[in-house]
Amino acid sequence: MTPVLELKDVALRHRGSAANTVEDVSLAVEAGHSLALVGESGAGKTTLLRLLLGLSRPTAGAVRFDGAELSPGDRAQMRRFRRSVQCVFQDPYSSLDPRRRVAAVVAEPLRSLGIDTRAGAAPKVAAALERVGLPADAADRYPHEFSGGQRQRIAIARATVCGPRVLLADEPVSALDVTTRVKVVDLLAELQREQGLTLVMVSHDLSVVASLCERTAVLERGRIVEQGDTAQVLGEPAHPYTRRLIESVPRLPV
Repeated sequence: MTPVLELKDVALRHRGSAANTVEDVSLAVEAGHSLALVGESGAGKTTLLRLLLGLSRPTAGAVRFDGAELSPGDRAQMRRFRRSVQCVFQDPYSSLDPRRRVAAVVAEPLRSLGIDTRAGAAPKVAAALERVGLPADAADRYPHEFSGGQRQRIAIARATVCGPRVLLADEPVSALDVTTRVKVVDLLAELQREQGLTLVMVSHDLSVVASLCERTAVLERGRIVEQGDTAQVLGEPAHPYTRRLIESVPRLPV
């Protein structure tokens, strides 16, 4: 089966830098499956996410979408890509325009991708808000009127309103308290199951990774040191770096 997203021998060096931020990275995500990118801060996780989103171009190697190399100059391909691949960011407040009502925020992908007019978008916005468990009157309110967990639900509604095939999530629950985090993780799992979403998630929280993702890739200093089934990687890590990550997870004293 052709992966929906793939990085092949990818390297990226930022302008003015003497070394690559990521190097010799290869990974693939098949449709309907889930992958976590884990590692310490600065390991290159968000850089890989930006490459998968088409926001950065690799210095070497290729980013592929449905088997074809992603080409920012190919407008038809990029339109298909933008409709198929959406993102949920870490901070739900900074990612939502505080000057716009929730209806306009959630409808933004429908308008920017030319899928619907303002009037045509309304029922899809209502359905997206209902899917993430928000009341109908949420559409007429502003982001600051909601809690952090509710704002992240708005962000998820915006990312899924156009029916994407792939959801990329950058630390989607790290800014939330523990109880709210569990609810948002359950929501993501439900959306993935019901809509057949492909999920790629950056996370420091290995418990979230274990709950949501079938496969895990471990990054150290811009290189993948281990990848495979999440149960295997987290349960029986083969690389010393992965073992250190797992051992660093805080535990309550017995």
